[in-house]
Amino acid sequence: MPVATLRQLLEAGIHFGHQTRRWHPKMARYVFGQRNGIYIIDLQHTLRQLQKAYDLVRDIAAAGKSVLFVGTKRQAQEPIAREAQRCGMFWVNSRWLGGTLTNWSTIRRSVRTLLSYEEMESSGQIERLPKKEATKLRKERVKLDRNLCGIKDMNELPGAMFVIDAKKEAIAVREAERLGIPCVAIIDTNCDPDMVPLPIPGNDDAIRAVDLFCRVIADAVIEGRALAGKEHAEKAAVKVETQPADEAEAKVPSADDVEPDAYAESEAAEREGSASEVPAQATE
Repeated sequence: MPVATLRQLLEAGIHFGHQTRRWHPKMARYVFGQRNGIYIIDLQHTLRQLQKAYDLVRDIAAAGKSVLFVGTKRQAQEPIAREAQRCGMFWVNSRWLGGTLTNWSTIRRSVRTLLSYEEMESSGQIERLPKKEATKLRKERVKLDRNLCGIKDMNELPGAMFVIDAKKEAIAVREAERLGIPCVAIIDTNCDPDMVPLPIPGNDDAIRAVDLFCRVIADAVIEGRALAGKEHAEKAAVKVETQPADEAEAKVPSADDVEPDAYAESEAAEREGSASEVPAQATE
């Protein structure tokens, strides 16, 4: 079953590219034509690439790895956060901090600072500080939360990254490429498709288009995690079934397991018992 239909892509306006004067020549292979000064994207290519992206993300999620959703432009902020939370993954939708991936240890220190501020806020410790200092800490906490709230629970680098508008998120794309992290990105007619290993040609400005892309990738994550859970349950069931048989075999001692001294003692006891029985039978 396809992850989406051509009708759904058309209704979302995914086929609308940028104006013909704003385009990247390498996008020519994904362009169907132009109309009223606007490039029309070939949705057959979009559907094919979207299916590849779905399969990749599903397999990565099934392997137990995480997926990072990235989209900081205004149209993408809400669907990126919503769909990432729906599938239990991480997101960046406010600002991409340089070094988020390549300088992960520094980012983790900032996350720990944010978590400590949140702990101070919840415990009421900030209320006991001087008013000026408390105000300063709260402002810093809000700033950190805006930039890091989507990745504060991410304890390791993601297994893949999904990006809305590869051109705008060029820094994030380059960091993922440098670390060998698979990147799936929506590219409009003004983007270089060679920026990412798996480009998806489509409208990256329309809210409905962005929403559809985010929803499909989130569905891929959900399916992958379901497959991982099913596989784990099957392995656990097999282990439970084989365990009693293994235990029973372990309880039955073999002749090799009996110690020689113990075996000799038992034989001597049997001989003594049989010798004592012989005189008794003779007197009778």
